[in-house]
Amino acid sequence: MPKEYRQIEWNAQLADDCRHLIRLAFREDLDNEQDWSTVSLVAADAQGSADIAARADGVLAGAPLVPLIIEEAELELTWTPHKHDGDAIARGDVIGTLSGSVRDLLTSERTILNFLCRLTGIATLTRTYVAAATGAAQVYDTRKTTPGWRRLEKYAVRCGGGVNHRVGLYAAVMAKDNHLAWSATERTLADITPQVREFLTAQLGAAAAAEKLIEIEVDSLAQLAAVLPSQPDIILLDNMPPATLQEAVAMRNKLAPSVQLEASGGVNLETIGPISETGVERVSVGALTHGAASLDLGLDWKSAQ
Repeated sequence: MPKEYRQIEWNAQLADDCRHLIRLAFREDLDNEQDWSTVSLVAADAQGSADIAARADGVLAGAPLVPLIIEEAELELTWTPHKHDGDAIARGDVIGTLSGSVRDLLTSERTILNFLCRLTGIATLTRTYVAAATGAAQVYDTRKTTPGWRRLEKYAVRCGGGVNHRVGLYAAVMAKDNHLAWSATERTLADITPQVREFLTAQLGAAAAAEKLIEIEVDSLAQLAAVLPSQPDIILLDNMPPATLQEAVAMRNKLAPSVQLEASGGVNLETIGPISETGVERVSVGALTHGAASLDLGLDWKSAQ
């Protein structure tokens, strides 16, 4: 079975990322002061509840953040979820209900919505790409993420049905065009994979080295022919049209059938279908994260006492 990049799940590490981001979000809004609009207009003991509702169709991501925000900011609120991450949502659907202090609800409203809208937008766009990939290839994200948000945004990709590529530079060896251009005077393409394997074994030991994926980027069939005999785990085919990708798949099938092929570069909703049908196993799409628009969600009051 081919090796795979580690997939992001909701876990303690991801929750810790969120806590840092939540603290920063409240620092941006409150600094060392307070929400003067709310405290000047709302009584300290006012209680109420409000729904967070979808203003557009999409795929939910980020719901576990809401109780984290309540906990981290010490809000006097309770959260009742009605939808869960990965659920399809339609315009008007209630995602969940916040109840408790009206002051806390108003002060935290934008922070909660910002997280949910951003992550739901990524999940929604990912689901659209997955649906458009009519072939057998899986849809992967990239490292083109918002600084500090990477694991969170990759989690949203997973909610939308996508697959995570490497989470960071530490997660794998990926020799891209700039690595190869820099080292071209010292080694050939055929030398890259054995050199990397030898180095990883010396640094990590044989067992740990074997767990590290090795991926090499090529931009021509000639380069592919040079790399295939060394059998890296994955070869990235950069900016190749579908006809060339089909030739690459035929070459791979003949020379190194265990090597996975990944298509990347210029992938959009119009091109992903034909690309996914060429026989490559993977299509990586930077737009899943850097091109996603937030999905509109809003807060609707239910009651106030």
